[in-house]
Amino acid sequence: KPMARHIAKANARKSMIRSKVEHVFAGLKDRMGLFVRTIGLDRATTKIGLANIAYNMRRLIWLDTRNAPA
Repeated sequence: KPMARHIAKANARKSMIRSKVEHVFAGLKDRMGLFVRTIGLDRATTKIGLANIAYNMRRLIWLDTRNAPA
């Protein structure tokens, strides 16, 4: 049974947002090796926070080199 047009349109809109978010998680997990295996919520929060800072710094460097004047 074919999907209704309004449902297909909503799925396309959701998948655009979902793919942008999933790329961030993939970058943290695969490229940066984020695997949280700590004892305690504070240590896990700190590890994730440091990984987020490193990811954002890497992203800033990439954006600066991409938009640099020639």
